[in-house]
Amino acid sequence: MIHIRSPREVEKIRRSCRIVAETLQLVADKIKPGVTLIELDTAAEAYIRRQKAEPGFKGLYGYPATLCISIEDEVVHGIPDDTPLEEGQIVAIDVGARKEGYYGDHARTFAVGQVDEPRRQLLTRTRECLDRGVQAARAGGNVGDIGYAVQQHAESAGYGVVRELVGHGVGTRLHEEPQIPNFGRPGFGALLREGMCLGMEPMINIGVRAV
Repeated sequence: MIHIRSPREVEKIRRSCRIVAETLQLVADKIKPGVTLIELDTAAEAYIRRQKAEPGFKGLYGYPATLCISIEDEVVHGIPDDTPLEEGQIVAIDVGARKEGYYGDHARTFAVGQVDEPRRQLLTRTRECLDRGVQAARAGGNVGDIGYAVQQHAESAGYGVVRELVGHGVGTRLHEEPQIPNFGRPGFGALLREGMCLGMEPMINIGVRAV
């Protein structure tokens, strides 16, 4: 079921989204060679709880941590442990929070120190893909418009678009309808309506689309 949220509900979701955005910024400031994944996770959980919110991922589907941290060629859902970050890596960090019954969900990929040109270009193109997807999300359009915009911008530069994992709606549950693939055809898929709250998650690979 696709939910159309009231202005009051949208504001609650926005508050949770601000918490996860602030959490990611806190984590970003700690990213450097030698820092372990569990150190980042511990800092993120402490911050979320200071905001009188709950980690959105911890305990959901049995997941044991606050963050999903994926290094290099891991796509998503990496579990934080005592692995240290290394110079030149890229690291994707996904975080959710729940406050007053509503979720926020946000992910970014960061450079650890200085990265090489292929990694830098991947980060830039993926951010551009997200921007294209956001621009395509208009009331009266379709979910396929979003996926098409992301896919075209990625594949036109030679990147692969992951098919197995997608974005989603967000609200009183972390994962709600509709699914938001990063590929698609314009004019196809669920109708986009004002009041829908969507999480777009472009997952872009160098060269191939396989996970």
